[in-house]
Amino acid sequence: MRNVPPIGRTSVLAAAVSAILACSSGFAAGPIGEVEIERGEPIEIRALLSESVVTSVSPLIGTAIGLAIEDFGPIHGHPVSIEILDEKCSGEGGRAAAEIVAADARVVGVIGTLCSGAAVEASPILSAAGLSMISPANTSPRLTSDLAGNVGPDYYEGYYRVTDNDLIEASVVAHFSYDELGLRTMGTIHDGDAYTSAIANAFAVEVRAHGGDVPVIARVEKGQTDMATVLAKFVAAAPDGVFIPLFQGEAIALIQQAAKSDAMDGVTMVGGAATLTTDLLALPESEGLYFTAPDPGDSGNTNQATGKSAADVLAAFEVVFGGPPTSSYWAHGYDATTLLLSAIEQVAVVDGETLSVDRAALRDALDGTTNFQGILGTLTCDEFGDCGIGRSVVRLHEDSSVTDPALLPIVYRGAWDSHVAQD
Repeated sequence: MRNVPPIGRTSVLAAAVSAILACSSGFAAGPIGEVEIERGEPIEIRALLSESVVTSVSPLIGTAIGLAIEDFGPIHGHPVSIEILDEKCSGEGGRAAAEIVAADARVVGVIGTLCSGAAVEASPILSAAGLSMISPANTSPRLTSDLAGNVGPDYYEGYYRVTDNDLIEASVVAHFSYDELGLRTMGTIHDGDAYTSAIANAFAVEVRAHGGDVPVIARVEKGQTDMATVLAKFVAAAPDGVFIPLFQGEAIALIQQAAKSDAMDGVTMVGGAATLTTDLLALPESEGLYFTAPDPGDSGNTNQATGKSAADVLAAFEVVFGGPPTSSYWAHGYDATTLLLSAIEQVAVVDGETLSVDRAALRDALDGTTNFQGILGTLTCDEFGDCGIGRSVVRLHEDSSVTDPALLPIVYRGAWDSHVAQD
């Protein structure tokens, strides 16, 4: 076993219990079962990504997962095998993918989902099956909590994420818009998804708490391309700015049509983190927009499970991917995977010819994650599975020839715990 620091207080206890069991005559499974892996067989994990819908992000995260597995290496002599299922960025897709995973007794853990809407349906199924799921991209507070100790309506045991709760991004955008840009009247928009609706409504709450006004929260449908009605609502409300936490397709349609009609001439536009993609940045109409994004942390951050720095991983990523990341979530995919693999390694017990992983012990290890050093920074999981670093940034896009999200200058940093700009 590699010398990996414990991922949390509970994981230390789980490792101690595992060691005791390994020395006894046999392995005793916990209340939600175990996975037994015979000699020579791989440790099976699954990834639930949105391969057919969010095509700008899913391949990127899939590449990062593969690199993390390679860098981590075998666990107690067993290779790790990954299979990706398409959750289609929908509740129906998430449910279908989760049912396939839950029916496979070989699966030890899950990376995913990508979309919050898919997680709403996937999480209860995987939880009931005793599985642990770590998302690199879900952000809806419905899946965890309101960050004030109140559980979200779609939280289920065994759910974790390394991305930050939408409430953090919404707060940071509101502070930036009101305090830094002096915008007093803001509009926003969503498509009814668990992600987009939650962050749009949270943003409105934050703006109003500042004393600002949000006269319109517009609604589009997934796949909608005609934005005339939505733009008319914004024109009627005459906001100083608009926050756009949509997915790429709808965001591109809105931004391009707004530019062609001059409907939002002089209106400051801020795109949500899901809009910050290479394809959108390449649009001439995107020049002058602000974008929120996860805080990239220090480029010298090192993942404690693999010993690889952010620069190391990024260099390897560009070789495999064929170029720079098309979105900011490559590091999230890497850290989520190594967090899961570290927990598996710590609780796995060699029992004769069998490697046994107790499902409850795996959850205990993840529950106790404290000060796990990742590419993103220091990850600590709260009682509802929020394990992110708790910070968000705002980037300014001024030149559509610059399409690498990481090259856009950061003009503002904020955190939930302070609600003020960070150094």
